Amino acid sequence: MKRSILKLIVAGAITCTFVAEAFATEWNVSLWGKRRAFTEHVEKLAELVEKKTDGKFKLKISYGGLSKNKENLDGISIGAFEMAQFCAGYHADKNPSITVLELPFLGVKSLEQEVKISKTVYNHPAVKKDLARWSATLLMPSPLPQYNVLGVGKKPNGLEDFKGLTVRATGGIGRAMKAVGAVPTSMSASEVRQALDSGVIKAVAFAPHAHMAFGTVEKGKWWTTNLNPGTVNCPVVVNTDALNKLSKSEKEALLGSVDEALDHYISTYNKKTMAAWGPKLESKKIEKVTFSKDAIAAFKKKVAAPAANAWIEQNKKRGLPAKELYDLVVSEIKKTN
Repeated sequence: MKRSILKLIVAGAITCTFVAEAFATEWNVSLWGKRRAFTEHVEKLAELVEKKTDGKFKLKISYGGLSKNKENLDGISIGAFEMAQFCAGYHADKNPSITVLELPFLGVKSLEQEVKISKTVYNHPAVKKDLARWSATLLMPSPLPQYNVLGVGKKPNGLEDFKGLTVRATGGIGRAMKAVGAVPTSMSASEVRQALDSGVIKAVAFAPHAHMAFGTVEKGKWWTTNLNPGTVNCPVVVNTDALNKLSKSEKEALLGSVDEALDHYISTYNKKTMAAWGPKLESKKIEKVTFSKDAIAAFKKKVAAPAANAWIEQNKKRGLPAKELYDLVVSEIKKTN
């Protein structure tokens, strides 16, 4: 009799475990490339969510197995996966509101500042409405430092030497490069090394982590230390329907872990990535190119205001409160400076 009761208890426990596992929530997350500084907040978020829900809610991260990076927003829109990362400059027409954060020479000075400004913009009603067209809810930014250019061949001694240079540069950075006579080309990060090797491009505008992660630093001969034309904005979004279907505890675990995940990202970038960047340049004997303050000031004067005005006019025609969004960014930068 006791043995029969024990069997029933064990069987019941197995059944309960099976039912619990069967009803566990698992989200597919579409990233690209490989794990690197740029994805550390997503990795940390997955860790925190699983821990806070005792394994009942898991984020299953895929690097390129679910979608191409330029199609991540499309995948979110049809519910092909529940979470994804993308860069606004990959398809500015699909997410014009957040491209305000990619305008050149905005003057953002730190990753912490980038997070605050991005969050403010993400919370604007017009931005939420813009991304809602893709059934997307903005979850968190992927803060990046100012981009600089790494290239092969003859180094630029002045800004005039960028004339005719084929450079991988997206969004506002691409507009800045064009203003000094370069020929900007937009391509995904995973395509860049091959393009550099084949001679399709001669230079690449990236943040330090990307130069290391995608191997351009292995090829480069020179690096601009202080061009700082801007950065890109690459949010992490979730499918809105999937978000709304989460239980209260699951939603709290997800949303309540964002700040901690971003803190981890910033710490990793500042303490590990940037610490490795200088020695990497030295070991590869990459020549550093530093422009004068007057040259940088002239560059900014030539690019910043015209790019901002053009962005405002273009997006007013799209029905966006473009001037309001731009003024919001400028105001936040002044406030956080």
